[in-house]
Amino acid sequence: AAARVDEAIGAEAVRAAAASLRVRRSAENTGGRASGPTIAVELAAGRPVVATATRYLLQMLADAAPGHTVEVRVPPFGAVQCVEGPRHTRGTPPNVVEMVPAVWVAVARGFIGWREAVEAGVIHASGQRADLGSLLPLPGL
Repeated sequence: AAARVDEAIGAEAVRAAAASLRVRRSAENTGGRASGPTIAVELAAGRPVVATATRYLLQMLADAAPGHTVEVRVPPFGAVQCVEGPRHTRGTPPNVVEMVPAVWVAVARGFIGWREAVEAGVIHASGQRADLGSLLPLPGL
């Protein structure tokens, strides 16, 4: 098991990362037709802060929704399994959520809604149980 991020250190990293977060929304227009929303998310914080914030938020998610049904991946900094239900034992899990760290911080903190992020294509979620909308944003931040 991975080492846990200390609460004070993790909370400070999340505050610093969130303070450096920039979210830009726009409606994409192709050939006169709107094709849906686009979202650009950037974090200006340094790599160590982003790594710690990412890992701490993943840790909070796993604590809030213990289980092994959904694998949440935020490369290159971490991944956790969460949500009660059937446990997979081999190969790629049937329920996978993946996003970049900037999107993870934005969704975990509530700067972007789950559905909005999925529809904009900045979160890739597959599997029947891969909808984390009821768990996000994470409480207590």
